[in-house]
Amino acid sequence: MTTVKLILDNKGYEFFSINPDATVFEALGIMADKNIGALMVIDGDGKLVGMFSERDYARKIILHGVKSKEASIVDYMSTELHTVNPDTSVLGCMAVMTDKKVRHVPVLDHNKLVGIISIGDVVNTIIEDQKATIQDLEKYITASGYGHQ
Repeated sequence: MTTVKLILDNKGYEFFSINPDATVFEALGIMADKNIGALMVIDGDGKLVGMFSERDYARKIILHGVKSKEASIVDYMSTELHTVNPDTSVLGCMAVMTDKKVRHVPVLDHNKLVGIISIGDVVNTIIEDQKATIQDLEKYITASGYGHQ
């Protein structure tokens, strides 16, 4: 069973964060520079207090005509976070994302932020798992004589 830990082992544990007092404009700059869709919001004590995503920007800033250079992250970040842990299965992670309609989930290990998983990470992992299964089945079929005339 593939777990979140395996995804992080493959993609890396690096994540990007911003202070709650930063502006939305600053957050967008980091997200554009790093080519990411979400930032963890971490306060001065190192505590995860929220997440700011492209979806937050679209729904809370653009649609309401808010100026991103004047808006603080703390006022527009998502604070209801749905998290997983390293031992969560990929299917369990996908279920959280689907049920909660989120595209990014923080990964907490004993309440410590250790990474972030995106829906793209989950899909890529499932694709790789399916490829491996297909290859195994093809080897089995070929070795058993099926498929030969």
